[in-house]
Amino acid sequence: MSAPVKLPGSLNANRRLARWLHFNPDQTITVYTGKVEIGQGVVTAMAQIAAEELDVALARVRMVSGDTALTPDEGHTSGSRSIDEGGSAMRYACAEARHLLLQEASSRLDIPADKLTVEDGVISGFDRIRKLSYWELPHAELLDRDATAAIKPKPAARHTIVGTSAARLDIPAKATGTPRFVHDLELPGMLFGRVVRPPSYAARLTAFDVDAVRKLPGVVAVVRDGNFIGIVAAREEQAIKARQAAANAAQWQETPLPTDDSGIHDYLQSRQTKDQVIVERADPAVSARATRSFEARYTRPYVAHASLGPSCALARVDNGRVEVWTHSQGVFQLRHDLATVLDLPPEAILVHHAEGAGCYGHNGADDVALDAVLLARAVAGRPVQVQWMREDEFAWEPYGPAMVVKTRAALDQQGNIVDWALELWSNGHTGRPNAAKTPDKVNSLLAARHLENPIARRPQGDPPMSGGGGMARNSPATYDFPNERVIAHRVEEMPLRVSALRALGATANVFAIESFIDELAAAAGADPVEFRLRHMKDERARAVIELAAQQAGWRAGAASDGTSGRGIAFAQYKNGYGYLAVVIEIGLEPDLHVTRAVAAVDVGQAINPDGIINQTEGGIIQAISWTLKEQVRFDRAHVTTRTWEDYPILTFPEVPRVEVHLINRPDEAPLGAGEMAAGPVTAAIANALHHALGVRIRDLPLTRDRITAALT
Repeated sequence: MSAPVKLPGSLNANRRLARWLHFNPDQTITVYTGKVEIGQGVVTAMAQIAAEELDVALARVRMVSGDTALTPDEGHTSGSRSIDEGGSAMRYACAEARHLLLQEASSRLDIPADKLTVEDGVISGFDRIRKLSYWELPHAELLDRDATAAIKPKPAARHTIVGTSAARLDIPAKATGTPRFVHDLELPGMLFGRVVRPPSYAARLTAFDVDAVRKLPGVVAVVRDGNFIGIVAAREEQAIKARQAAANAAQWQETPLPTDDSGIHDYLQSRQTKDQVIVERADPAVSARATRSFEARYTRPYVAHASLGPSCALARVDNGRVEVWTHSQGVFQLRHDLATVLDLPPEAILVHHAEGAGCYGHNGADDVALDAVLLARAVAGRPVQVQWMREDEFAWEPYGPAMVVKTRAALDQQGNIVDWALELWSNGHTGRPNAAKTPDKVNSLLAARHLENPIARRPQGDPPMSGGGGMARNSPATYDFPNERVIAHRVEEMPLRVSALRALGATANVFAIESFIDELAAAAGADPVEFRLRHMKDERARAVIELAAQQAGWRAGAASDGTSGRGIAFAQYKNGYGYLAVVIEIGLEPDLHVTRAVAAVDVGQAINPDGIINQTEGGIIQAISWTLKEQVRFDRAHVTTRTWEDYPILTFPEVPRVEVHLINRPDEAPLGAGEMAAGPVTAAIANALHHALGVRIRDLPLTRDRITAALT
């Protein structure tokens, strides 16, 4: 028997049409997506795609996302892949559903299908007299089949909903303060839980006075399982007080960390590594023309997700069945890891997505779900809400990994780049639940390693370059270099817990590439914009660079007055997704700050133009915060970043004027926009600082101390 035909995107693994949509008696349509809303507007975009392909008003679409009982399993919502994977699947599923309904209507109306039209779900012929609505047809029967992807979606020229700036479905409740987040959920009989974390990664619990905690007011249960301590109380404030008492009643034996934050980058370069050659292209004749060589090293520290609301989950355990409400980015993958810890079949666990307060990658959302389940087991049948404390979030979430990137290049007599090399050192960039989809009894969840019978930690992974890469994401240059060599050195020893943070390795790699391009332009006596265009053949890349420079009023050779500066940077995310160029303008009084950011973006077909602009604006602001302020600090004993005072982020008064100019290409494939800005913004700020002061800082963040040291 031949293998099934590969279907587009995540439709391939979720072929049943009924898994994607259902027609309701009230003449609405429920559309199911495995991709979840984490502030990026993806659920609204999916609704637009469905409404477009079905020829119904957007108001008729009801969205359900991220539910193991209802929605397709589309993996994690990550990597700016939702529109690429889920959007393409949605297009084909809805196009085929419309086709099946038209065929049935054709038979009933005795009108050829190609003579029928659909207007807001009503099918009619040219006479407009004979008509049927979708809801009058046997839709459940028609959709109870596998998709074939034989029906092509609409061409862009016929779109009336896709390509328009639809209002976000999730914003009204957020703007009015209507309870929407997982933190707001209240279930009948709900109790409140808190967890006591070890003081450091390898700490072992040696003594715990459980009776001192059990007698406290409101305490319903105290759970100790190995190094895991949790409390369940009738009220939240009682759980918080009991948690502090439990921390005081616990004694630990600690093991020091192998390095601290000041030594992390040398540590990474000193470890044994698993090496991968990402790019190797050589033209010895061109290399022979080199007259000058340059090299540099760039670093990035550990960076926290810094979600404004700490991770939260609810769980209920009753008669061997587990139900969880979570802001996880992968409900099916979380279910797998929960099943591993609990030794249950996945079918015994139901996981529902509920929005959280931002994540930007793999934060503590999955971990807190296991915390909630472990505590809910102690009060069978009653739901337990567990919310991490701020210090839990900062000290125990998986961080964005620290990185080292070394660059080397050579110029010829004319100032052209004739040789280019890049090497990078980092840990793997993913530790998500069941990321590798292996059946092994390993686990990514934090509490699983603290139990009396711990589950082995899943080995740190790194997405393959075929999917965009992890640590090596964006390490190949988009520029046209005749000689290029890129090597990734993966360090398996992890001083701190790490996983995916927005853009993964692209932030550090683009920071290095685009900073070094500016250094080479200066050495060649060339304008940074002209120098980039000189080495760029990709017309879409050239278009965003030119547009950003034009809209920012870029003037070649413009000198700084010593109190301000401007810089430019560019990247094509994952070397195959969206294009972004940005010009950053900075001021230096009283400290380095960004005054204006002008970006040009090309993500192919724009499903929701305003949504793309919103995502880009948010990405720019977050990247400014990373570049100027953010760093996880730790000594040889503990993570010392525990509060907002220890981990400052960009504040509202510091937000600059942001302009985003969108190049819409309706006939190109639509691509995600959420992560493109991280690297270019970081590099453009460093380039602007060099323009202003003539100093090159290659270590993030660009703090006052580093600027002062560079000037002395």
